[in-house]
Amino acid sequence: MAADARNLTGEPPAVRQPGAGTAGAGRPATARPERTADPAPPAPDGRRTAFAAPARVPLPNASGPREATTRLIAHGCWYPSADPAGTQVAFICDRGGVPQLWTGPVDGDPVRLLDDGPDPVTEVAWSPDGRWIAYTTAPGGGEHTRVLCVRPDGSDRHILAGAEPGSSAHLGCWAHDGSAVAVTVAVPTAVSAPDAMAEAGAAGPGPSDGLLPAPWHGRTGDTRLLGPPPHTDAGPALPSPVVAVETATLGAPGGATAPAAGFGDGLSAYLVDPDGVAAPALLAVEKDAATLRVCDLSRDGALALLRRGPRGRREAVVLRTADHVTTCVMPVADGDPWIGGFSPRADTLWLRSNAHREFAVLLAAALDPEGHPRGWSVGASRESTDLELLRCARDGSHAVLAWNVRGMSELEVLDTDATPQTGAGPSRTVSLPHEVVTRIVHAGHRLLLALSGSRRRPGIWWLPGGATPLRTPWSSRDEDAVPPGRPPVRPVPLRPTARDGLPLNGWYYRAPGRGPGEPAPCVIHLHGGPEDQERPVLNPLYHEILGRGLDVFAPDVRGSSGYGRSFVDADLGRGRFAAIDDVADCAAHAVLAGPADPARLAVMGRSYGGYLTFASLVWHPDLFRTGVAVCGMSDLATFFEGTEPWIAQSAAHKYGHPEHDRELLRALSPMSRIDALRAPVLAVHGEHDTNVPPGESEQFVRAARERGVTAELLTLRDEGHEFLRADNRRLFRRAAADWLQRHLAT
Repeated sequence: MAADARNLTGEPPAVRQPGAGTAGAGRPATARPERTADPAPPAPDGRRTAFAAPARVPLPNASGPREATTRLIAHGCWYPSADPAGTQVAFICDRGGVPQLWTGPVDGDPVRLLDDGPDPVTEVAWSPDGRWIAYTTAPGGGEHTRVLCVRPDGSDRHILAGAEPGSSAHLGCWAHDGSAVAVTVAVPTAVSAPDAMAEAGAAGPGPSDGLLPAPWHGRTGDTRLLGPPPHTDAGPALPSPVVAVETATLGAPGGATAPAAGFGDGLSAYLVDPDGVAAPALLAVEKDAATLRVCDLSRDGALALLRRGPRGRREAVVLRTADHVTTCVMPVADGDPWIGGFSPRADTLWLRSNAHREFAVLLAAALDPEGHPRGWSVGASRESTDLELLRCARDGSHAVLAWNVRGMSELEVLDTDATPQTGAGPSRTVSLPHEVVTRIVHAGHRLLLALSGSRRRPGIWWLPGGATPLRTPWSSRDEDAVPPGRPPVRPVPLRPTARDGLPLNGWYYRAPGRGPGEPAPCVIHLHGGPEDQERPVLNPLYHEILGRGLDVFAPDVRGSSGYGRSFVDADLGRGRFAAIDDVADCAAHAVLAGPADPARLAVMGRSYGGYLTFASLVWHPDLFRTGVAVCGMSDLATFFEGTEPWIAQSAAHKYGHPEHDRELLRALSPMSRIDALRAPVLAVHGEHDTNVPPGESEQFVRAARERGVTAELLTLRDEGHEFLRADNRRLFRRAAADWLQRHLAT
């Protein structure tokens, strides 16, 4: 499933009294709304709007220096966020065995642990005024998350949102003066709430269909289920005076009426005062929503930039905070949720968008004082290359762009002082010491980069005045990435061709110590998503497998990102049968173009890759000697019944509607072909996974055993869809490698 959406939930949190949290909802983002007990205005049918406002919950202080009880030399550091001066950085580090919140100087030691709790940290944001650090945790390692705040010295730690049982919250941006931070919380839509998608969804330069209601049974209507045709047309030219902008209400209390009680789930975005003086200010509401994130606020708080919509249907929404009027809707690309931002005067909007294009580009719009776009222009683009990351400088002088070139990152700093009408100014490239950039942060007049590569653990680097990047002292050294004597393997690209002629891509890892022409057992490893992309980064699982003398081929089958929207959409509907065949075609290519032994092939993957593993074992039962499926779906019907509603919203676009396309989903389900299974299979699952419920692995293993096929299930405690704890990751790697070695070595 898509990684960028997993911080939301569809389970309804506890409902506060009507009006709680709605005070000041129309105020600018930087205003501190006064507390009020006034109820929300009634909806047209007389019912009142109810929202689940975030609740502030104090926690024990984490002040003073702290050391993790367990120290990992080969640790990873990622997701940096700098203080206003750019001298200190907050970041996520797993040196204590679990991803936790740390701080330290950009160019020195020591670092300090700010939260030593057992819950993994997933996102970090230092406030622009330097007083607070906001961050997101995943209690129990599951999919439901909380947003917390703590002082830089570790004091006054408290939960901002997500404390209610069954609720979930994720982090948005800070107001530019640090007075509020945006959070998104899951809310029920059993009472009146604005139907924001229906009102504002069609306002951009392209269709906004594909949005599905929930629950599924008994629903018909005009939903577009399996996405648009391939994106082969260029669409309207940009800059484009024909871009339609509809004035629509998004999240205004007293708006359209929600479905009847008990129907669906929704998301609400709030501006929360970290000091707890002002009540949360409601910013936007979406019912039956897949995602909703506040990406930027203008300096005066008058405009907000939101990202919403299911996978393949993401949209950027510009919202006036005073009256909750939507002034602009533009399709944007999947991937990194931080899609762009406003210029300092809010007269320009910068977006990472693939609207009517195969590949994402930098789009710019000149905004009038009311927030409406006067026209659009392309600020930067590259042929057959996606703009993957975009970060705009606070002073508006430049933007930093990371381009995805067949899985490798290229970094560019672009002068944005020019107006959208005249185009962006000159640019310069930055040489990178490793293959992939995962995050870009402005730290005063410097840049912070989270980097990863095929021979290093994730680390944080900084650019002093635009020079060559320097590694922060507390990030792992390259020589610490793996144990001595076992250097990491740099992969080589392979370019398979599918049986229908579609070009594919992938990375081949050759186990050390084998001769160039010696046939080797090979594991075909499949990523999740399906829109993820295989990147040349250090994967400890691959390192473990390679150490057992097994090769690894990690391909991008159709449906993967990085190769254009048509390639992403090539697996929609019945195209998924072709994606399953892609796995077999990649295995054949590994044999013909590489040193893989055709008699000793295995298939393995996680999430959607776990689904493909199950599917490959029953569609191509004589090709693979064994398989390892991690958090994979085995029956798409039971998956839709058990997953989070917000995941179901997005998944229906990719796989099919669980009612309208029931027969297609049944035909695509590995359980429907379980009688064809021949190879032994190991299934691995996190016990708290609500993305792909553990029952998906359990039913496949049970059915395999009933048919006399060897099958085992490994359940990892205190883990969800992602395995985040060092001991569990180690257990998983060793168990999987043991299984593969046992079945492939001879």
